[in-house]
Amino acid sequence: MDFGFSAEDEVFRAEARAWLSEHVEGGQDRRAWERALGKAGWIGLGWAEGGYGNRTAGLTQQVAWAEEYARSGAPARSGHIGENLLAPTLLAHGTEEQKARFLPPIVAGDELWCQGYSEPNAGSDLAGVRTMAVREGAYYRISGQKIWTSLAHEADWCFVLARTEPGSRRHHGLSFLLVPMDQPEHVDVRPIRQMTGTSDFNEVFFDGARARAEHVVGGEGGGWKVAMSLLGFERGVSTLAQQIGFAEELGRVVRAAVESGAVGDPVVRERLVRQWAELRVMRWNALRTLGSSGDAGAPSVAKLLWGGWHQRLGELAMQVRGAAAGVGPRDWAAASPYELDRDQHLFLFSRADTIYGGSDQVQRTIIAERVLGLPRDPKGVV
Repeated sequence: MDFGFSAEDEVFRAEARAWLSEHVEGGQDRRAWERALGKAGWIGLGWAEGGYGNRTAGLTQQVAWAEEYARSGAPARSGHIGENLLAPTLLAHGTEEQKARFLPPIVAGDELWCQGYSEPNAGSDLAGVRTMAVREGAYYRISGQKIWTSLAHEADWCFVLARTEPGSRRHHGLSFLLVPMDQPEHVDVRPIRQMTGTSDFNEVFFDGARARAEHVVGGEGGGWKVAMSLLGFERGVSTLAQQIGFAEELGRVVRAAVESGAVGDPVVRERLVRQWAELRVMRWNALRTLGSSGDAGAPSVAKLLWGGWHQRLGELAMQVRGAAAGVGPRDWAAASPYELDRDQHLFLFSRADTIYGGSDQVQRTIIAERVLGLPRDPKGVV
């Protein structure tokens, strides 16, 4: 792909930067922030189909917005899952009624979504899901457990991959259902406390929760196709914005290495240069594949690249600080239960980077089977 920014793109970038500079504040309420983004027309860029988006923006302008957002220090997006995962899936597979019902509230920042995929015994092996959905007239009754559900404690809706054909196995008999979270007697959300002290992930228990029959995307039994399509959208424009954050983290590690004197160690120096070079390669790879629909292995390659890179950066952040990296806040007793600085958080959280979103082992299997044409895994993981 011949990727470059035009003069029109730079005007768009300047408008985005100016708006963000004026509106980004510390301690903003995340739901109110989503509505502010929607009102200003920054959600749903480029959704030309059906006129559901706020404004017209080409691919390069979407990249410009994502990059400026990452640079601005704006709050982490609560609406990311709805805007960047569910919405393009509905545009590709949803009925006109489903698009008309769910896309406008996403664009306005009024409804937030979470993803009901992983289960305790079906994480990277998504085809092993056991959550059941039984048709009862105009509704489905859903029973089962999802885990590692990002932002479920804030979400209004959850898209759930469930088994609608009793006795079915693997990717057969699955359906993609849109489930309202506001069912207190039937939906139980329990935060998962991590090593970092945060609880962005959750367990979600469905005990007879209801989903309307017309809210099945792709038809009953078509869930696997829809679910795989959605995972393809997961590695889009947001990958480039993610790399802006990576560059800022790397810069912070370099500064710490200079301040601590660790940069004088040739091994540390080599690791810093390697991290910088690999980040450039990731950017070029992302630009090369952006907008391409024919490269089946591109999402898996991207995940392998950034997952390992970010994990190594967390390790390097600890190395350049030496023993001080293991020291907590001065008033340790007052911390509840403890507080981490940014580098400590980076190190601990990045331990999961090679697992969530599809483990490295699963990504390599996908590349082997779908790109290189090697024999399928005998266990049928993919």
